[in-house]
Amino acid sequence: MLTQITEQLARGVSLSAEQIEAAVQQLVDDRLAAECKADFLSALARKGETIEEIAGFARALRERSIVPILDPATRQREILDVVGTGGDRLHTFNISTTVAILVAASGVTVAKHGNRAVTSKTGSADVLEALGIRTNLSPIEAGAWLRDYRFAFFFAPGYHPAFKHIGPARKLCAERGQRTLFNFLGPLLNPVRPTAQLIGVSQPALCEPMARVLQSLGVRRGMIVCGQTEKGCIDELSTLGDTTVAEFYQPLGLSTSTLSPRIFSLQRATLADLTGGDREANALIVRHLLQGKDRGPRRDAVLLNAAAALLIANQVRSLPEGWDQAARIIDDGQAAAKLEELVAASGL
Repeated sequence: MLTQITEQLARGVSLSAEQIEAAVQQLVDDRLAAECKADFLSALARKGETIEEIAGFARALRERSIVPILDPATRQREILDVVGTGGDRLHTFNISTTVAILVAASGVTVAKHGNRAVTSKTGSADVLEALGIRTNLSPIEAGAWLRDYRFAFFFAPGYHPAFKHIGPARKLCAERGQRTLFNFLGPLLNPVRPTAQLIGVSQPALCEPMARVLQSLGVRRGMIVCGQTEKGCIDELSTLGDTTVAEFYQPLGLSTSTLSPRIFSLQRATLADLTGGDREANALIVRHLLQGKDRGPRRDAVLLNAAAALLIANQVRSLPEGWDQAARIIDDGQAAAKLEELVAASGL
């Protein structure tokens, strides 16, 4: 079956919903050779994934994930995820993870979905562990953390056991220099199924398609961003250049725009000012930012992205208002207190 579908993709013919489900069944089957799976993923990438195909794969894979247990009151809240696809290879510090903790300190419920480093030096799981925050929460524990602390980390391999059967094929594709659907599928697979998402992507052309995929998956409020730097694109809102933005707020439709950092009073900076290091170095950066000790260009990057997260979470009405609120959360000590609360709860 997968070989037949691969041949269809080679002819430039897109997949039906039934073919997507059949393909996922074979991708997660450990009896099927990795080479066959890799050929399929490569053919799909060469054809170019449609919005319907991306959404279809996301739905099928989410149905195979382990679902965390949330109480009704938590489920009724706006639940936010802040995440980047990775792949920009610019090795910045963990901006989205810093923002996630900062926004949780404001009272937003944040379900942070992530993994260890793949294309970066330090992934979200790596830096959280270095900070002393648990990343191996069970589905019941994670639900309790969302209820009690407004923050929980969902370690992707722990919630997507089927992925272990896709890993060898992805590795083969990487060795061939071929990107796959999974290069940008990760942020769509949060097992909590957030109601609001801020997602960074590594190419501006992905912003609008990814936003439309989010809409089709039932997300109520979403923003997909890709920023410019002097060395290429970054999967965050950028303080170093313009950012391509695709956003939607139900019941309103989707809109696209370009955000200039010049609307904010930013410190002069280059990409080097945002570069991170290993997990311990990045943990120190995150700690200093949340404690208000680092007031340089890294703080600007965090405040800009936190402003967007607060807007998506329906906490503020504009990015400037979000910037000011994020700054107050740091300067009033709330962000540092949230960090210490999460560390204490971890008991590591």
